Amino acid sequence: MMWLRGTMGSVRAVTAAACLAAALVPGAAGAAEDPDRIFDKSTVWRPLTPNDKLVVYGIDDPDVSGIACWYTQPEKGGIKGTLGLAEDVSDISLSCRQTGPVQFKDKVKQGDVVFSERRSLIFKSMQIVRGCDAKRNTLIYMVYSDKVVQGSPKNSTSSVPLAPWGTEAPQKCADFVK
Repeated sequence: MMWLRGTMGSVRAVTAAACLAAALVPGAAGAAEDPDRIFDKSTVWRPLTPNDKLVVYGIDDPDVSGIACWYTQPEKGGIKGTLGLAEDVSDISLSCRQTGPVQFKDKVKQGDVVFSERRSLIFKSMQIVRGCDAKRNTLIYMVYSDKVVQGSPKNSTSSVPLAPWGTEAPQKCADFVK
């Protein structure tokens, strides 16, 4: 039975609902690199279907090399979760860090989307956005979810002070803001 639970959990990743959502929102898929699934922990045991879980993902900032973020989000199990029909809740935590020398690839805007992901069939998405606190030379990342009609006030914020790496002086984020 354990092999069935593992198989059903991987089926959730590629569901008809995800394909439908990608078809309904042209250009949304592939905008950013897919996050790396680091690990998960079950929070609700279900005997015949996948468990509810907290899953930790990692992503690299596509516009600023040397910065990575990790976020934890709940994933619904059960029949609805397996079929991709469960609406994921807005409880998402975020942590970002400098992982190497920081290099801006291009000019960035305050509030630029670093990563976006659908959280329901059509109406809800999760977004990680970036800003620059020029006075403190710190990049600020915020994760939140939104809906077409009404978003959620639940959010999480992480800051990354730009520091020297090896012998390289830190870049000033203000120099790269449009």
